[in-house]
Amino acid sequence: MKTFEVPQYYKSEIVSKIKSFRKTQDPRKKDFSPSVLNFGPVSFYLARHFGFCYGVENAIEIAYKTIEQYPDKRIFFLSEMIHNPNVNEDLNARGVQFIMTTKGEQLIPWDAISSEDIVLIPAFGTSLETKELLKAKNIDYGTYDTTCPFVEKVWNRAGKLGQKDHSIIVHGKPQHEETKATFSHSADSAPTLIIKNLKEAELLAEIILDQRPISDFYQLFANRYSKGFDPKKDFEKIGVVNQTTMLASETQEIAAFIKSILEKKYGSENIKNHFADTRDTLCYATNDNQQSTLALLEESVDLVLVIGGYNSSNTSHLVELCETKFPTYFISDKHKIISETTISHFDLHQQKEVTTTDYLPNKENLKIIITSGASCPDSMLEQVLLKMLSFFDQTKSVEEVLNEMA
Repeated sequence: MKTFEVPQYYKSEIVSKIKSFRKTQDPRKKDFSPSVLNFGPVSFYLARHFGFCYGVENAIEIAYKTIEQYPDKRIFFLSEMIHNPNVNEDLNARGVQFIMTTKGEQLIPWDAISSEDIVLIPAFGTSLETKELLKAKNIDYGTYDTTCPFVEKVWNRAGKLGQKDHSIIVHGKPQHEETKATFSHSADSAPTLIIKNLKEAELLAEIILDQRPISDFYQLFANRYSKGFDPKKDFEKIGVVNQTTMLASETQEIAAFIKSILEKKYGSENIKNHFADTRDTLCYATNDNQQSTLALLEESVDLVLVIGGYNSSNTSHLVELCETKFPTYFISDKHKIISETTISHFDLHQQKEVTTTDYLPNKENLKIIITSGASCPDSMLEQVLLKMLSFFDQTKSVEEVLNEMA
C-alpha cells in the first residue's frame, strides 16, 4: 500500500513501533485482538487498527505540500479538510481558510475567491454543483482534489448501477458533507434516496410493499430524494451504498433487509434482477477500525477513552460501540483529561461536552482501552496515553513495555 508524507508532529514513536510490530506478526490483518501495554499498576489496551486512514493521509499530504509549494498564494478548503479540530487549527495557523462550515454555511463569499486562488476539495469530496461553480470561476480544483479514493469508489459504483436502471439508496447522515457529495454524484445518473438507519429502511419497506400511501414517501423523506424520484417505479431495482464512515454492520443490515423486501415482492428466484450486491464498496479502513473495536469489547476493562473530533462520524460510531459495554469517554485531546479525578468529554446523546469526576476506579491493576478515529493523529493518542500514565506510580518504562511486546 502507498505510504504518504505526513508531518512529523502527527506521528508517534510509540504507536509506530506498536503498529510495525503488529504488522510483522499479522501481515494479512486477520487478528483484530488489541495490543496490551502492561505498565504494572495500569494496562492500556490499544485497538488493532486506529488513527489516520489512507484517505486522510492522502488529504494531509496534498494539503501540506500545497502550502509548502505556494507560500504566496491564498489557499482555501471548501470546508474542514477532515473532522479533527487540531489538524484544522494547524491548517488555519498556516493561512488556510475554509469557505464553508461542515454544515454548508458560507464563511467566505464566492465573489471573494478568484482563479488566482487555490481551492482544495476535502477528503469527503464535494457535489457536482460545487465543482461546476469552481469550473465557472476557472479554478483548477482537479489538481487539489483530496477526495478519498474509497469515497470515489462508491460514486463510481452508483454511476454504473444507474446505467443499469438501478435506484440508489445511500445509508448516511443527510447533512454530512460526504453524504451530500455522494447523493449529488449518484443522482446524476440514478434515482437516489438517503436514509439514516434501519428504522427508516423499515418505513421505506412499507412503501415498497404498498402498505403505506405514496404520499408518505414524500413526507418521510423530504429533501432526501433526487429530482423526479417516482416511488411507484424507482424501487424495482435497488443498490445500497453508504457514507463510508457509517457502521459497516448497519449498512449490511440495511442492505440485507432491503434485499429481503424485494424478495418478498418479486420472489427470491428473481432477486438478481432487482437487487445489486455492493458489499465491496464498504471502506476497508472504517471496517477494520470497527472490527478492532468489536474485538475490544471481548476484553474485561475498566473504562474506554476514544479520541477524535466531536463532529467525526466514524469516531462517534466507535464511541457508540464501546459505550454498550464500558464507561466510555469521548475526548478531543489530552487537555480534556483535567486530572486523575476529573475529565471533560463529549456526550453523544446530549450533544454537548460534560464533566465527570471520579472517572478512574480506585483499584489495583487498572485496565484502560484507548482508541481513536480515522482523522486523529497518532501523536494525540500517545499524548493521552502518557498523560494517563503520569497518574500512576512505580510504572515500567515505555521502552521496557515495548521490548516486552517484541
